[in-house]
Amino acid sequence: MPVNSTHADYDVIAADWGRARDVIAGEDSVKAAGQKYLPRLDCQTEEEYAAYRDRASFFNATARTGEGYVGLIFRRAPFVKGPDEASGVGRALADFSNDADMLGTSFYGYAKNVVTEVIGVGRAGTLVDWEGEFEQRVYASLYAAEQIINWKVRRVNGRCVPVMVALREQAERVKGAASKDEYVQEWVDQIRVLKLVDAAGLKGGDATAAEAVPVVPSNDGMELGCLVEIWQPKPTPPGRTVQPGKVEWELVETRVPLRLGKPLPRIPFVFHGVRHSRPDIGKVPLGDIIAVNLDHYRLDADYKHGLHFTALPTAWVSGFDKTATLRIGSSTAWVSETPGASAGFLEFHGQGLQTFERAMDRCERLMTLLGSRLLESQKKAVETARSIALRQTGENSILASIATSVSESLTQVLRWAYWWNSTEAIPEDVTDTQALVELNTNYDAAGMASDELAAVVAAWQAGAISQDSMFELFRKGEVLPDGRTNERESQLVAAERPPAPPAPEPAKAPLPEAAAAATADAHAPARPMVAAPIG
Repeated sequence: MPVNSTHADYDVIAADWGRARDVIAGEDSVKAAGQKYLPRLDCQTEEEYAAYRDRASFFNATARTGEGYVGLIFRRAPFVKGPDEASGVGRALADFSNDADMLGTSFYGYAKNVVTEVIGVGRAGTLVDWEGEFEQRVYASLYAAEQIINWKVRRVNGRCVPVMVALREQAERVKGAASKDEYVQEWVDQIRVLKLVDAAGLKGGDATAAEAVPVVPSNDGMELGCLVEIWQPKPTPPGRTVQPGKVEWELVETRVPLRLGKPLPRIPFVFHGVRHSRPDIGKVPLGDIIAVNLDHYRLDADYKHGLHFTALPTAWVSGFDKTATLRIGSSTAWVSETPGASAGFLEFHGQGLQTFERAMDRCERLMTLLGSRLLESQKKAVETARSIALRQTGENSILASIATSVSESLTQVLRWAYWWNSTEAIPEDVTDTQALVELNTNYDAAGMASDELAAVVAAWQAGAISQDSMFELFRKGEVLPDGRTNERESQLVAAERPPAPPAPEPAKAPLPEAAAAATADAHAPARPMVAAPIG
């Protein structure tokens, strides 16, 4: 089999990925596909079909829904746990967090790109590699679903691990004459194959394809090593044409990545999916919305086609000179000497176009039910919080599942970055206490209610929870900003605490004469009240 052979599961779902890409890209991509999404009507010429397609409007509910889902997941910043920056590994991971792919993308932005790919087509992949020529640092490369063309999985030493991954990419030609124009780069297709082989065949960090022994189930227990092969199409000889699908590939580079002087014990590639981080392919999350969205597009094309021919009234006359020019407007009058001459307008009457309107309304409601909450009109009737929560349970559960799955795969990416800079034997030895990523799975926009806020404070005052736990609950309830640490919040609380009120001064003892007079007055008999005469 040639090196560009694709996996059987890849062949099954590739068409769904292409359709999702076209729909998410928008109206231009959908219309450029022509009859793939909008069949030609009977007896339409090329010009008539082009006008029929151009009149249609593509209402991209799919892209809006996907963008809304990404916004909900990143409505709160991901929780990223790593080592202290004072350590060497911590400084390396801090550099990785600031520039994850050596293209200026932060790890936060890289995580958002991964989530966007997974929501759009349900799959992506990350190659975690080491740049050893200049910067001496770890970096990640994101691969779209269509670029991961082939893979194999074997159970090795009690674990199911990928033993072969083939990635399609583009690069400058390694062999052959380069372009003489300094402003033009010669890009060629390239396939990067990563194999897990017997490390005994990797001599001094170098090997050939013939020396590498692939991993098979009977080889459990052997020392493993990762081998990288770069394949490119053979240059076409002058005067010869190559038929599509008959491209011959040649091996242009073979190398063995090393860490601490030894080959990698695993293939440094992580799969991102909807339900898990395994190589198995899942369905496109927005597939149902895409189908209804395209149906809405076809209905809109028919609706606009009908409006084009029926919406404008058409004038008709009978009994007028056929060679006469009849102008329409309030400043002109039509006069005929023929008895019984008449004129009028042809207008459409009936329910035909309203049928299309009702059908499009139904499609929009279906897209709303399938998850397009951003397109749902506000209900005039008052809904309780409980009814809204029940109505959105399905969408939130799917979105939470995606966030949980991508959290797991991004954690593996962070563990690989940690492992490249540490001394653990295999990446699986890096635990959650050392590297962890958790995306937001709470999509309730209401925040923390006042009674919940009081209950948390009461629990802290009673000693049932720590201050850090209280701050974390406040952060999840959007009382505290995500970027502020617990230590900083404690400092702000201490700085803004009002000073204690001054203690009251003790009362002074009365003088002896004043005390005696007061005592005498207290024991004196009450004086009778005498009414004074008036006047």
